[in-house]
Amino acid sequence: MRQLVRMAPPALPAVVRPPLAMTAALATAVLVALGILHFRDSSLTGIDAALLPSIDGVRPPWRYVALVFDFGGEPVGSVILIALLSVVCWLLHRVRTAVLTVLGVVVTVAVTTGLKPLAGRTIHGEFLSYPSGHTAMATALALVIAFLLIERLALGRAAAVSLTLGLALVAGVAMGWAEVALGAHYPTDAVGGFCAALAAVPATAWALDRVADRL
Repeated sequence: MRQLVRMAPPALPAVVRPPLAMTAALATAVLVALGILHFRDSSLTGIDAALLPSIDGVRPPWRYVALVFDFGGEPVGSVILIALLSVVCWLLHRVRTAVLTVLGVVVTVAVTTGLKPLAGRTIHGEFLSYPSGHTAMATALALVIAFLLIERLALGRAAAVSLTLGLALVAGVAMGWAEVALGAHYPTDAVGGFCAALAAVPATAWALDRVADRL
């Protein structure tokens, strides 16, 4: 097993390391800034006030679509998605990426879970909401898929970065919309979850590669 991990392709493709390092730094800054801006504040201001009335409380059939996305972020749904992606990575001999599928999501969700009581932002009077763990989880899985595709398709830097950020944005927007539509989060909670994944997953992948290279 040690040999498999050491000889496997990197979890974080070399072609995207510098750009994602800068993206992670910016995402961290946004994550912290939004947390400070909405510290123990549950009022509707700014972008939340502009977007929430038009998104919150969607009706069928869009509500059913939102529920499907939401299930993907729940414990059972997320375990299924993580397991499926891990198996695909393993079958493709991307052992480090298989490990990152689990570790990246765990670290990302741990970050969002730890930040919620620190930010102290609530929705519906009692539920901690910032940042959105569902949005973070969806974005984290999208990033892992992008890393896998970059290696498989041998993409250059521009294409690789575009694919990575594009997939992350699609996943983040889809899950963020679902959470806001179901009344579980404010729009800025979704932005915070998106940024948490952009910060945590590349850092986790880099650390995993450093440890694996020394085995």
